[in-house]
Amino acid sequence: MKTKHFILTAAFLAGSIAVSPLQAQESPTYKAKVPEVLLTPDKMESSYLGELRFQDGFPTKETASKVSNFVDISRAVELFINGTPAASMYGMLNGHVKIGLEPNHSVGITEELMNARSLWLTPQTTTPYVHAEIDVKDGPVVLEIGTPVLGFVNDAFFRYVTDLGVVGADKGKGGKYLLVGPDYEGEIPEGYFVSRTSTYRHWALMRIAAKPGETKEAIEAFKKTFKIYPLADANNPEPTGFINLSNKQYNTIHANDASFYDELNEVIQYEPATAWDPELVGQAGAIGIKKGQTFKPDDRMKKILTEASTIANAYARTVVFSPRNQEVYFYPGKRQWYSPLAGGSHEFLKNGERVLDDRLIFYYYATGSTPMMVKPMVGKGSVYAMTTTDGNGVPLNGAMTYKVTLPAPIPAKDFWSFMVYDNQTRSILETDQVTGGLDSNSKGVKLNDDGSATVYFGPKAPEGQEGNWVQTMPGKGYNAILRLYGPLEPWFEKTWMPGDFESVK
Repeated sequence: MKTKHFILTAAFLAGSIAVSPLQAQESPTYKAKVPEVLLTPDKMESSYLGELRFQDGFPTKETASKVSNFVDISRAVELFINGTPAASMYGMLNGHVKIGLEPNHSVGITEELMNARSLWLTPQTTTPYVHAEIDVKDGPVVLEIGTPVLGFVNDAFFRYVTDLGVVGADKGKGGKYLLVGPDYEGEIPEGYFVSRTSTYRHWALMRIAAKPGETKEAIEAFKKTFKIYPLADANNPEPTGFINLSNKQYNTIHANDASFYDELNEVIQYEPATAWDPELVGQAGAIGIKKGQTFKPDDRMKKILTEASTIANAYARTVVFSPRNQEVYFYPGKRQWYSPLAGGSHEFLKNGERVLDDRLIFYYYATGSTPMMVKPMVGKGSVYAMTTTDGNGVPLNGAMTYKVTLPAPIPAKDFWSFMVYDNQTRSILETDQVTGGLDSNSKGVKLNDDGSATVYFGPKAPEGQEGNWVQTMPGKGYNAILRLYGPLEPWFEKTWMPGDFESVK
């Protein structure tokens, strides 16, 4: 009988718990006036997660699972967006290492300029590029510059470190630059332009200054005088190696799928723990990317990273190709041209705010950070305008023929150029034209009688316009950049406006 009584009692209690899990309580002696806004109902509806259930504020297991997955995805999406500069930098540095560039010992030069065989983010094909990796993990590194260049150094997060050459401390006269890392405690010798940095790996980009028709001579002069070596080897440095990057097939662009997080893990593992904003490191740590630990996402996290990279990639392409911030447009309501580097700050700061979408637009689409890029002076440097659509806001179609007119006088003291880029890679569009564009110095370019220029874009050149034609490919979407070198007052005053892409039948 006792056993039977025990079973009945247990069954009764179980039934009671199922019906009423929390017993009603009498009003307590010490009672607060609790505002309704503090309370969580037993059932809530989310537009993204559906029904969420609670027991007097305690989430059910199903609810806890839903919201945990959602927050993990959210953090991974934000990490993709905020970590794009670092992944992009390592993508570029690693791409060059794979084709033979050795940090602190060799440099790459596009001696015959660029073409679509090399995957870079939005390069130009009018002047030679020089690339070098500076790694200060084992001590300071020296750059010796002997000929005029225009360049800069960025750290592992694509942050500005210093300018080089004409706009740098040597003012085009040449000199020795010294990069000193965060761990170095030795003496700094005299005779160097010194820059201290918070990361180990760096990218130095230079453009060789050359007069028209003297590019080869300028490259040879650069190679005879430029050196890169560790400070520890200053008394007897190894000869600097030079690699011609032109026509090489290699990739410098970061991934867009879940392997993006493996790329970011590499950055965090190699660089010093103090190199990053703790908030960014926290986002990485929240999804399992922790310095000094192996990144091995389980099946649940792999699904989350796949979902997050899908969303983040879609968002990056949305803000790059269809910016929702009207402030990035040069001529709102009048033209489709906008800036890949809006805001006037190389740090993407505005009234104390880091403008995250501006930073994402730039580093998903381009490379390089220097104050000179955002504050060009009249008649010096260069300015950039990009477009992804025709005048009606329809995405550019490689199967169609368009024309763009640059009204006279074109406000470029030196020259102007157009380049077209593949929407997928953001690198030079693959066509039969080696340059991926044209400029005002290109052979065959002609102006209209009034001094304006009309440039045609399409699979085939309109009859008689072969010199003013940029080839596109059917089945490929693309975008275009207009560059003005030595921009003049009408550009800055916005009294001059380039025409939109207009379809031509």
